[in-house]
Amino acid sequence: MACDVFALANVGVQGLHPYQPGKPIEELQRELGLDSVVKLASNENPLGPSPVAMAAAQTALKQSHLYPDASGFELKKKLAAKLAVHENQFTLGNGSNDVLDLIARTFLSAGSSAVFSQYAFIVYPIAVQAVGARAIVTPAKNWGHDLDAMAAAIEADTKVVFIANPNNPTGNYLGREALSAFLAKVPEHVIVVLDEAYVEFAGVEDFPDGLTFLGDYPNIIVTRTFSKAYGLAGLRIGYGVSSPQIADLLNRVRAPFNVSIPAMSAAVAVLDDQDYLARSQQVNSAGMLQLCSGFDALGLAYIPSVGNFVALELPCDAMPIYQALLKEGVIVRPVGVYQMPKHLRVSIGLEHENARFLSALQKLKSEGVLDQ
Repeated sequence: MACDVFALANVGVQGLHPYQPGKPIEELQRELGLDSVVKLASNENPLGPSPVAMAAAQTALKQSHLYPDASGFELKKKLAAKLAVHENQFTLGNGSNDVLDLIARTFLSAGSSAVFSQYAFIVYPIAVQAVGARAIVTPAKNWGHDLDAMAAAIEADTKVVFIANPNNPTGNYLGREALSAFLAKVPEHVIVVLDEAYVEFAGVEDFPDGLTFLGDYPNIIVTRTFSKAYGLAGLRIGYGVSSPQIADLLNRVRAPFNVSIPAMSAAVAVLDDQDYLARSQQVNSAGMLQLCSGFDALGLAYIPSVGNFVALELPCDAMPIYQALLKEGVIVRPVGVYQMPKHLRVSIGLEHENARFLSALQKLKSEGVLDQ
C-alpha cells in the first residue's frame, strides 16, 4: 500500500489551504484574450519601482554567483540611521510575511495560543495554524480591531498578539491613545506584533509610530516592508524591529540567506529616494480621493481607509461583480476568505487605471448587475 503522505504532515498543516494571491495580468489576458488589463488587486505600487532602486539591483546582479551578506550589514546600518534604532534590533525577511512566519515559529507551538482580530491579515491564521498553535479570533468593531476585546481574550497560554495597523483588508487604523492604552494592559510575557506594512500611507495626525513604543514595551515587534510604498514587492524584502533579545531569537530561526543581494541593494538605495516616496504618497492620496468620490457618485458604500487600497461594499454577493469586472479587463480582489462576501478590495492605481475601474463599475450599475 502506498504511503499516505498527507498523514505525515503536521496536523495544523493538514488543515491549511494555500494563500490565494491576486490574479496575474498575464493569466487574465490568456483566459479572455484581452490586450489591456488593469490590476488593482494586490496593493502594489502603481508607479513601478524607483529608478534608483532598479539601478542598484542591476548592479548587484553582477554578484549573483555569491551568497548574500547573511547579516544584512549595509541595510541594517541604513535602517538604523533612518529609524533611530540600533542595528542589533533588526530581523530581515523575504518580505514582512517572512518575519511574521518567523515570529510564529519562534514563539508559538502546540499548547500555546495567539490572538488576532476578525478581518485581520490572512497570514496570521496561516502562520499560527502551521505551527500547531491555537487561534483566538476576537470580533471586529466597525470593521477594525476591538482592543478591549483583544486584551480580554488573552489567556494563560497566549504568547503572541497580532495587530495590523493600518489593517488589511479593511484599511482602518488604531489611534495612538487607543494603542497605548492597550499595550499597558498586555502582560509582559506576551509578544505584541505591530504589523505596519502600510505605515507610509497613513498620513493622519493621530496615527502611532509603533517604534516609539519599543522603549517602554520590550515585548513589541514592529514589522514593515519595502513592498508597498517603496515599490519592491517583486524583490521580497521586509524587516522586523524589536528588542535586541527578541531579534536574537528570531535570527536564530531565520534562514541565513533569506534576502537576496539585489533585494538588499535596492532597499538600501530606495531609502535615499525621498522623491519616489513622496510621489508614491501623493499618487495614493489623489487616487484614494478619486475612487471614494466615484463610489459616492455611484451610491456605493466603502470602509474609510488609510492604506493604499479601499474595501468597496456592494449590495450583493461580490463574486459575480468580480467576475464581471474581469471581463472588462479590471482585476480587483474579492475578500470572501476574510468573511467579507459583499466586499471587493481595490488597490489605488494611477489616475487612468482608477478611471477605467470606475467606468467599468458604472457600466455594471447601468446594466443592473450590481443589483443582482
